[in-house]
Amino acid sequence: MRPQPGPGRGGERALVVGLGVTGRAVARALGDRGYSVTAVDDSNAEAMVLQSHAAELGIHLECSPDESVLAAMASQADLVVLSPGVPPNHPVLRHAPPGRTIAEIELAWRLSDVPIAAITGTNGKTTVTSLAASMLAASGVTAVAAGNIGPPLIGVVIDPPAGLEVVVVEVSSFQLMWTSGFRPRVACWLNLSEDHLDWHRDMAEYAGAKGRIWQNQGSDDLAVANAEDPVVLAASHRAKSRLETFGLAAGDYHEEAGRLLAPDGTVLLHSAELPRSLPHDRANALAAAAVALGAGATIDGCAAALRAGVPLPHRIELVGEGDGLTYYDDSKATTPAAVCAALAGFESVVLIAGGRNKGLDLSVIAAFLRREREEEQAPGPARPRAVVAIGEAAGEVTAAFAGMCPVVQAASMAEAVSAAASLGRDGDAVLLSPGCASFDWYGSYVERGHDFSSNVRELLRLEPAGSSASRQEAP
Repeated sequence: MRPQPGPGRGGERALVVGLGVTGRAVARALGDRGYSVTAVDDSNAEAMVLQSHAAELGIHLECSPDESVLAAMASQADLVVLSPGVPPNHPVLRHAPPGRTIAEIELAWRLSDVPIAAITGTNGKTTVTSLAASMLAASGVTAVAAGNIGPPLIGVVIDPPAGLEVVVVEVSSFQLMWTSGFRPRVACWLNLSEDHLDWHRDMAEYAGAKGRIWQNQGSDDLAVANAEDPVVLAASHRAKSRLETFGLAAGDYHEEAGRLLAPDGTVLLHSAELPRSLPHDRANALAAAAVALGAGATIDGCAAALRAGVPLPHRIELVGEGDGLTYYDDSKATTPAAVCAALAGFESVVLIAGGRNKGLDLSVIAAFLRREREEEQAPGPARPRAVVAIGEAAGEVTAAFAGMCPVVQAASMAEAVSAAASLGRDGDAVLLSPGCASFDWYGSYVERGHDFSSNVRELLRLEPAGSSASRQEAP
């Protein structure tokens, strides 16, 4: 029996922190259940828009209140619900009654009877969530992808599609940190690498938040873990649920002789049948199959979805080809680990990297490439051919690759694309894979990716054919 938030009949008060898409869905859900709802939001720039939303919902909103007002609002609330991304040092947490603060996904889980398959990890969450939902759909199971990938989980709960059987939800460490009873039927932790250290105090807190995905599972539930990530695997052994693992070389779901295999040896798919077969593509396929089969999919449904693929923008997305170079937008890669995964798919590449660092060690990227060379695992000596450093972290990127390959700094994306084109040679890929957040130059990684793509298209349109001779020579 899931604990309910209370019917709200006795005049219970709820405080919603953040009135974005998720916060508005939370306010509607609680209002429908009889709560007296108020909201707080730190945004001043959109105050008029937010007040309009509050008026439509029939709730009171305070934008950026001083701490005394916030303290009064929080201390009087019977329930405080946090939208995704509310940081652990937010002053509301100093004043909210103990035990009454929960995450939106916690509230959604309490209100829903539909089974939930939850996926977390530093990298690959969106891809695996999309694939798993597609596998279920191809198997005849009515499923929807939610959370960070699409509509908030609470939105699906209060307005579910007809006949909904499974919700596949992408969840972040931000959300998991504030859960108490959240119990997904299937819970997958993909991997762990440095990220969000501008938000979490340290890696221990970050890993602890991720691990909460398995905390409340029981023997009837399924935990899916990466057999090749030692932190994830160690944490999985503390889960009380049934455990299945995945990995290219090790795991219940694994790759062997060019085939993706289920635990009983059933062939899911030949790796060559995937639309794209980079190492992380194959690992994501195995993880998604483990989640989907655990949630009711069939082998045939999984195979069909894998063959079709799920094209996701800004994730090693082909932008264009011209003058011997191929351009890829991987703007979603906001961690060094994501950049390393992307680089693994190219023999020769000009890398565009940088942005606003999230407190991460960017030298990890160069160390990964050097280790490949030392172990003679690199596909070619020209990975990377050169690096173009951008954004606030340009100096850190330059330092990380010093002595390894030519590095230039660019003051705009147009300048970066032009520089990358001049540094490349025939057959090279130009890869925007920043390893950093976008908030120095842009409002989101999507905006950054669009700017890159726009400049690539402009370059290919204007640059005359046969101009490769004008490129700079790079060792």
